[in-house]
Amino acid sequence: MKRICTVCARGGSEGVPGKNIRPLLGKPLIAHTLEQALDVGLFERVAVSSDSADILGVAEEYGDVETIERPEELATSESAKLPAIQHAVSEVEDRCDQVYDTVVDLDATAPIREVEDIRNAVQLFETTDASNVITGVPARKSPYFNLVEKTANGYVKLSKPPDEPIVRRQDTPECFDMNASIYVWGRDAFFRSDVEPIGKKTRLYEMEEHQAYDIDSEIDFVIVEAIMDHTNQ
Repeated sequence: MKRICTVCARGGSEGVPGKNIRPLLGKPLIAHTLEQALDVGLFERVAVSSDSADILGVAEEYGDVETIERPEELATSESAKLPAIQHAVSEVEDRCDQVYDTVVDLDATAPIREVEDIRNAVQLFETTDASNVITGVPARKSPYFNLVEKTANGYVKLSKPPDEPIVRRQDTPECFDMNASIYVWGRDAFFRSDVEPIGKKTRLYEMEEHQAYDIDSEIDFVIVEAIMDHTNQ
């Protein structure tokens, strides 16, 4: 089984400018994810995709990685992430004359993960009938109980009204927040034109509650740094 790991990091972050190479506990944010990808010992190649020469330069300082210059059309704030991952995988396969069986993407903005989480998520994919694996944490709010949405007339309603009234949140169906930490696909399914993060046979690898955060804002950066400092990551 041959596996490739991608780490995608745009240079043009709007919520937290320069976040992917901003220091987090003494090292660039992206370095935490790269070290995890290299330490887990599962991947033939780790590929970093970016439109930023600075990010690619930092990535090269943190181990044996393939750096991929991401095309401009795949690096706008409106660009979907999946095409960028596909581009990175294709580039590495061409360079190395190798086709990989399993594609794993680690989000640089979600560094609160353990090496064992990566290993377990890959194992879940490779030992079940899953089309792909995503990660998540137990949701703090339930769409069946205390998560609401606005209607066209300005009122609110439960996002997912249950068939029968539920009076305790503990009695609601189990729900999870996606935490954007780890994604796993089989290569052939990943390169289908209709690939999506969630399909009919997507499985979830459950992570700990404190691993809920990915960095999209300044306050996220503060929270993630505090959690990683507290947990000695």
